Amino acid sequence: MKTRGHPLNSAATFPNSRKKAPDLALPPDKKPPMSEKAAAQDAAQREVFLREVDEAVRKDDLQTFAQRYGKLVLGVIVLALAALGGGLYWSHHQTKAYEERADAFVQALDGVQSGNLDAAKEKLAPIAALDASDANASSARLLLAGIAIKQGKQADGIKLLRQVADDANAPQPLRDMANVRAVAANFDAMKPQDVIDKLKPLATPGNAWFGPAGELVAMAYLKQGKPDQAAPLFAAIAKDEKAETGLRSRARQLAAVLGADAVEDVVDDKGEPLGKVKAKLVGAGE
Repeated sequence: MKTRGHPLNSAATFPNSRKKAPDLALPPDKKPPMSEKAAAQDAAQREVFLREVDEAVRKDDLQTFAQRYGKLVLGVIVLALAALGGGLYWSHHQTKAYEERADAFVQALDGVQSGNLDAAKEKLAPIAALDASDANASSARLLLAGIAIKQGKQADGIKLLRQVADDANAPQPLRDMANVRAVAANFDAMKPQDVIDKLKPLATPGNAWFGPAGELVAMAYLKQGKPDQAAPLFAAIAKDEKAETGLRSRARQLAAVLGADAVEDVVDDKGEPLGKVKAKLVGAGE
């Protein structure tokens, strides 16, 4: 049977078969704009979410840091606390030690003044055994040296004095004192040039030890037969107002014997140097 020309297949049978199908309504690509209230709520929710995320990250970082470095940090804190405690203990210990040394010095000086030299030595011996750079130890050695010399133990005393004088870590004023006293105690046994070499740096005007050091150097010059070098030293000592009265008097006498001018410090009843008074009289007479 031929179906192509069948009446049911004709256009009349399906009048709408050739018409275009209507377009379907599709949803819009973008959502309709939110209201201001909804937008604010959304922004707030986002901020809360970000804050929670940031807090979680920080917490995780803290946990990681604690796991990696917690023990180290704890150890540092413990060491710091231990150091602080140790420092406080050491400070207290040092203060107590200084007080004990001060008491020992006072008792030793009392023993020396009362003539109880053995008791003084007993107090000073532990201090003298301390580190050589300690000023207390050097002072104790100086006192022990004086006691030894006073007891007739010259060699022991000089040895202690030289120990202080040659100690590069001891305070310089104590070293200078020990040097002068060691030379004075051993002057007769020393060569004049050795005396000069040891004390000449101190035998200069303005130095704290100019008086005693200068006198010993001047005496060494006399032993060498050099009065021309000894006389100016004696004259300078005689004019030094910081020198002891007895030392100045000896120096003035020796300077006069050697022909040096050492009377500048002699004053009249008004306190003026006699040399200046004579100069005024001469000027007035002219």
